[in-house]
Amino acid sequence: MLPTEAKKKIDELTAELKQHNYNYYVLAMPTIADYDFDKQLAELAKLEQQFPEYAYPDSPTQRVGGEVTKEFVNVRHRWPMLSLGNTYNAQELLDFDQRVRKAIGDNLEYVCELKFDGLSMSLTYEGGKLVRAVTRGDGVRGDDVTTNIRTIHTIPKQLHTGNYPNLFEIRGEVFMHRKAFERLNNERIENGEIPYANPRNFASGTVKMQDSAEVARRPLDCFLYGLYTEKTLFKTHWESLEALKSWGFHVNNSSKLCKNIDEVLEFINHWDKERFTLSYDIDGIVIKVNNYSQQQELGFTAKSPRWAISYKYKAERVETELLAVTYQVGRTGAITPVANLQPVQLAGTTVKRATLHNANEIIRLDLHEGDSVFVEKGGEIIPKIISVNIDKRHQNAVAVEYITRCPACGAALQRKEGEAAHYCPNDEGCPPQIMGKMQHFIGRKAMDIEGLGGETIETLYEKGFIRHISDLYKLYEHADDLKQMERFGEKSITNMLAGIEKSKAQPFEKVLFGLGIRYVGETVAKKLALHFKNIDALASATYDQLIIAEEIGDRIARSIIDYFEAEEHRDEIEKLKKYGLQFVIEEKEVTLASEKLAGKTFIISGTFDKFSRDELKDIIEQNGGKILSSISAKLNYLVAGDNMGPSKLEKATKLNIPIISDDELMAMLG
Repeated sequence: MLPTEAKKKIDELTAELKQHNYNYYVLAMPTIADYDFDKQLAELAKLEQQFPEYAYPDSPTQRVGGEVTKEFVNVRHRWPMLSLGNTYNAQELLDFDQRVRKAIGDNLEYVCELKFDGLSMSLTYEGGKLVRAVTRGDGVRGDDVTTNIRTIHTIPKQLHTGNYPNLFEIRGEVFMHRKAFERLNNERIENGEIPYANPRNFASGTVKMQDSAEVARRPLDCFLYGLYTEKTLFKTHWESLEALKSWGFHVNNSSKLCKNIDEVLEFINHWDKERFTLSYDIDGIVIKVNNYSQQQELGFTAKSPRWAISYKYKAERVETELLAVTYQVGRTGAITPVANLQPVQLAGTTVKRATLHNANEIIRLDLHEGDSVFVEKGGEIIPKIISVNIDKRHQNAVAVEYITRCPACGAALQRKEGEAAHYCPNDEGCPPQIMGKMQHFIGRKAMDIEGLGGETIETLYEKGFIRHISDLYKLYEHADDLKQMERFGEKSITNMLAGIEKSKAQPFEKVLFGLGIRYVGETVAKKLALHFKNIDALASATYDQLIIAEEIGDRIARSIIDYFEAEEHRDEIEKLKKYGLQFVIEEKEVTLASEKLAGKTFIISGTFDKFSRDELKDIIEQNGGKILSSISAKLNYLVAGDNMGPSKLEKATKLNIPIISDDELMAMLG
């Protein structure tokens, strides 16, 4: 075969096999038999071996995935990934149009795009090669997930010829098609695994997996819709979308260039009906001013661009029958009522259950047994009942009454004044609470015990090996007994015991969070650890001593006091101390670089190009300065970056507090 013929054949086979991969993995709609696919793949591999100069870096013959990522590196976005303001009706959209035209005049166009229900992603290309993929994160910094994103068939790993710049960033949305979601979820159910609630959660969970080989087996897709460059290449957003298509990017073809707000409303109304015919979920429409110069003139608020807005569709609503109300017991003892429904299709998934939140919700709905109810799913993982169809209520229907005793252990439920939830007080004898506390303790944000999962906790509890958190640290005594259990191989037991031993090095704030004290979340645990330094000081703290700690209010203070008043909790902590867990904060010795900021107080707000806020905090403290938590007359300087909150700016201005940039801060340090 001549080289020119080989190149043509390689191009044809590559394109055809990529399409077949897309149909099979992403759309879950194969259009070719496996035998025929393998035959074409073998033909392509043979040609690439003979003519390697014509092989593409992202050829279907190349194995995708296989790397394992232990931690995702946090990366600063070159251009912040801001969120959009939301609008929910035509009048709010007309108001947006009026504000835009008042600022830039009537000579404008809008670009309307489908608002995909997925995970926002930023891709960086250098020399036409994908070099980095970063999640949205907090908008300023996100996680580097490049290895996983490379497995997505529709994202080019290497661009071919085109007039693209050497360095640019492109924004898009990673998502999963409904049919692929249903197929994978059915596989999880068959394997005894917990199914995902919706395609968005499945896509998000997949992108953050550590094994890219597993990611490659899961069918993700990605639409790209935003180009960012140092130098503006095009006059309009529409032109940039057309360019992205020509460079080989997967751009959604349903976008439309609109001459006025009436055309925008027509587009919105069209997709309100047609969105259910799509193979993927959308939850609205994004509207952008087309001209880049006009975008620049309109500028930004603290959180979002003034030249763009999203129109959110109303949640789909269906009617079905209430079969029964059951009750779940959470790890803190909170009892949550759940409506069990006649299965019904809603927003692309089969709905069997809906949350009822608490007793007040049952009263508000005036819920009766066998009621016909309206169910809505507006972005929530678990759908909710909106109202009851009274016209269909049976004449002798009995009102649903909230239970008075725990469905798991039979203890009389309690309800504290001012709280909506009922609680089971038997936290040391109620099985769901005991298992829930241990599952929380081993979690990634707490003790992060490798080799030990929620299902294993349930098995170990049911077999009688563990009854308290401290029992985890003497599981090594039962190593021989564990080997006799089903699905407990020698390697998995070794890994589990090693993970438990390793967890003893976790810092005090992680241990404190892991204890599961009601209202003490991850952030509050850090504040308490920093303030009290050790568990003994915290356990003996009075109410007045607790509420002067940062972010500790009445409810948290009383919960902490209640927790440490229980003798069984104090005994458990003593056992954990003996096993070597950390109950004292590791003090970091700050070596002063200078005392140029001694006696001065600062607050840092907004985003900065050269530093993260944590880096600025360290610089201030290393030079003798002090960071405050709120603006008051005691504050000396407000270090302000981009997108700073307007309320802070207003308060600082009223108090005549000097507002400085990060450059001015550096100048103070010489």
